[in-house]
Amino acid sequence: MASPATLGTVHIVGAGLAGLSCAVALARRGANVMVHEAARFAGGRCRSYFEPALGATIDNGNHLVLSGNRATIAYVKSIGAADNLVGPEAATFAFADLKSGERWKLRINEGRVPWWILSRARRVPDTRVRDYLAVARLLRAEPGDTVASLIGSGALYHRLWRPVLLAALNTDPCEASGRLAGTVVQETLAKGGKACRPLIAGDGLAAAFVDPALVFLKRHSNPVRFDHRLRALDLGAARVDGLQFAGGDRIALGCKDRVVLAVPAPDARVLLPGCVAPTKFRAIINAHFKVKPPPGTPPMLGVINAMTEWMFAFQERLSITISAADRLIETPRVELARNIWREVASLTGLPRDSPAWQIIKERRATIAALPSEESKRPGARTQWSNLVLAGDWTATGLPATIEGAIRSGNRAAELILAG
Repeated sequence: MASPATLGTVHIVGAGLAGLSCAVALARRGANVMVHEAARFAGGRCRSYFEPALGATIDNGNHLVLSGNRATIAYVKSIGAADNLVGPEAATFAFADLKSGERWKLRINEGRVPWWILSRARRVPDTRVRDYLAVARLLRAEPGDTVASLIGSGALYHRLWRPVLLAALNTDPCEASGRLAGTVVQETLAKGGKACRPLIAGDGLAAAFVDPALVFLKRHSNPVRFDHRLRALDLGAARVDGLQFAGGDRIALGCKDRVVLAVPAPDARVLLPGCVAPTKFRAIINAHFKVKPPPGTPPMLGVINAMTEWMFAFQERLSITISAADRLIETPRVELARNIWREVASLTGLPRDSPAWQIIKERRATIAALPSEESKRPGARTQWSNLVLAGDWTATGLPATIEGAIRSGNRAAELILAG
């Protein structure tokens, strides 16, 4: 393994969570890191910003972390931000069926033995103990299997597996990869409630994942250059010889310098001719309403039989997430806000007149978690000895999530240090 002292500069292109986690991991080992970001802010899709329509700082989208996401938990601890992830002391998930009016709480016991399914009060209504055993099929999924082909029927599927795995994969379970779903289950539910406790960034994504990382890097004298878009890589036969940036800036790479390309899949395909990467994506729509949640509103509510899929309650706003939202992406924002608020009002008892709102549409929020796209996800290594890849779209074994992005950054750092 190479000593950080024997490395030159590690140039990390992209300050999303993959790039930031890679930079933090290397900086902690004493490596000389420089991060180049095309935008004027860090975080990529995991960011916060001030929204004038609401007069408040909001997140571009709602992101949920589970206590079993080991790379994510280690990352926030390393940058001193662990306290910014908040959630219940136990693995409890509230649900509401908008059509029937039913409400229930899924309460998972801490240990690996799932005795909670023996209690009718802890499991999904209208389900039996044996229904839960079918999830083992996901753990044995073959490459071409979809979620629905393995567990796609019955009350448990429609009231638990579909909403949970739709959120995790951002792809309709009818077509989503059963193997990816199996990995999610294996690393969380199969380990018991201790690994399933839901955590959200109570003070915003920037406070939990981005700003503390920037402070950490600055403290370790590792600069982040914003508004510094990579235009081209000077690709030699075996190494990357230089980096060309917009505006004519060029950085020649020494024999000890390394490059981590932590950009989105479409950018990687442009910068690396012949790069195999996913080409299909799925949208996410988030709605934010400036309103104080009524007393008793759960921090997170899964919603069945509605356009709304998950409702998050913050101190002065309610935020809604709709995954795999391609079918709604062309719907006017006013219409979306009106329809979503009608559901929120029904769920919360708030007045039907909508408060101030903002709709955020992300057309290519994540790669599509399809079996066919899985084969296009490349590993971190490349044919160039000083270039590695990072990003939630690489072959992490996970869907495109915060956990996947951070793991990819950690993997890139490991390869850099391995020499």
